[in-house]
Amino acid sequence: MFSSREVGSVAIGRRNLNTDLRRKTMATAAMNSTGAAPAAAAQPSAPGGPIVVDTQHDDMVHDAQLDYYGCKLATSSSDRTVKIYDVSGDSYTHTATLQGHEGPVWEVSWSHPKFGVVLASCSFDGSVLVHRESRPHEWTLLHAARGLHDSSVNSVSFAPHEFGLMAAAASSDGRVSVLSHDEDDTWGVEYVRDNSLGVNAVSWAPYAPEGGEGGVAAAAAEGEAAAAAAAASCQPTIVTGGCDNRIRFWTRSASTGEWEEDPSPLGAEVSHADWVRDVAWAPPIAPGVDVVASCSEDRTVIVWTREGGRGATWVPRLMNAFDDPVWRLSWSVTGSVLAVSSGDNTVTLWKAGLDNVWRQVSHVEDMAGGGGGGAAGGVQQQ
Repeated sequence: MFSSREVGSVAIGRRNLNTDLRRKTMATAAMNSTGAAPAAAAQPSAPGGPIVVDTQHDDMVHDAQLDYYGCKLATSSSDRTVKIYDVSGDSYTHTATLQGHEGPVWEVSWSHPKFGVVLASCSFDGSVLVHRESRPHEWTLLHAARGLHDSSVNSVSFAPHEFGLMAAAASSDGRVSVLSHDEDDTWGVEYVRDNSLGVNAVSWAPYAPEGGEGGVAAAAAEGEAAAAAAAASCQPTIVTGGCDNRIRFWTRSASTGEWEEDPSPLGAEVSHADWVRDVAWAPPIAPGVDVVASCSEDRTVIVWTREGGRGATWVPRLMNAFDDPVWRLSWSVTGSVLAVSSGDNTVTLWKAGLDNVWRQVSHVEDMAGGGGGGAAGGVQQQ
């Protein structure tokens, strides 16, 4: 999912590979007595192309996220609201508008469905709000972390469900907060001091214990102690992108419970020269291999690869240098395709070949014709 600098509708890429934000139409959908818009036919640009969703936000749209099943869409905006839509086939229905923030809402994040239909949002007001759908189309405020940070909260992301109901939030005050839901139905918070200039993005490492799931199963056959040791080999880990042009890795220590900077060194072959705007940890590709993508206002995307686990060097590779700043990144569910949203109002899809060279495989043209309201563009294959 991606952000935009414009007031925008949302284009949902087929197979959930990408979402682009574009200038919204000014028509207002009729509302029924429940406050939900009637189902509207989406506007695919071409057969198999993106579906254009008119968000009806009153200001810029900054983020859009599909849930685990790809059936619900959440969008956030400078109008201080989060809107929820049910998406089915080529149609969508506006089902709820979540309020409570006192500033622009920068990002949203869905939890794993193991915890129900739970959505977190972060805002310029320094807060993180967690909502839950208690019954169809009815949402309740599960937790309001107001005053969580001294400055804008720029990014929020739920952890892998194996770690429990946890969310990390990155802030301009230079810290990352980790919210966790406890057994007594209270919420705890831990802070990671990242850098003094501010943190723009945060992403969780996937749950990947040593030996993979098969290793956990084999350890379980040896007894509870061995199973616990195998599970403990995978500690919660996050990657952050900051205003100091760097990415950092943080891991919660199994012995002390404190968050510590990961000892794995970063290769110096290539690095960012401006603010890092987004980071995205790829789904597991192979045992012992970690892949992270970062994008920056310096117009570059770097793919960092680590082989051999914790302590091994993160090797950077310049994926591509773009003509405009790069704002957001998103991996496909298999971790083989990376979607990139850049300042020229396009989304491009990239894939690495057998020679480990990244190549563009398709792109989504400007849905609004450069902001002028032209015909929707389509997904172009390379």
